[in-house]
Amino acid sequence: MSFPKKGKFFPRESGYNGKAEQPASGGFVEEIAAALKRSLGDSRAGVKTVAAWTGANEKTVKNWFSGTYGPSGAHLIALSQHSDEVLATFLAMARREDLMVAIKLAAAEQAVEELLEAVRQLSREEPGSTVI
Repeated sequence: MSFPKKGKFFPRESGYNGKAEQPASGGFVEEIAAALKRSLGDSRAGVKTVAAWTGANEKTVKNWFSGTYGPSGAHLIALSQHSDEVLATFLAMARREDLMVAIKLAAAEQAVEELLEAVRQLSREEPGSTVI
């Protein structure tokens, strides 16, 4: 049995059937790779962490770190859920830095509330102290 003349080819080093597939836009790929390295470093542990976050194969994740290819939409969402660096990079590329400022402000407000509650609990525990 032989393969039909169209539709079945074996992969070569440069791509399929001599037509190399172009990686995603260079700017996107390079920026995400840089964000991953800033967030997790350029180590095997970082690759394993990202693979666990996204469910992607480790070889695929290594390609993201090296800037050879970029993550798909679903993987980018998973990365953004776990890495503030990736989220900030994505928002900067989308020219929506204002959203990152809002996220940081909300986190700061939450931290201040938690700190204030801790101070109030300390004040309650100490006899003779004034409650704030």
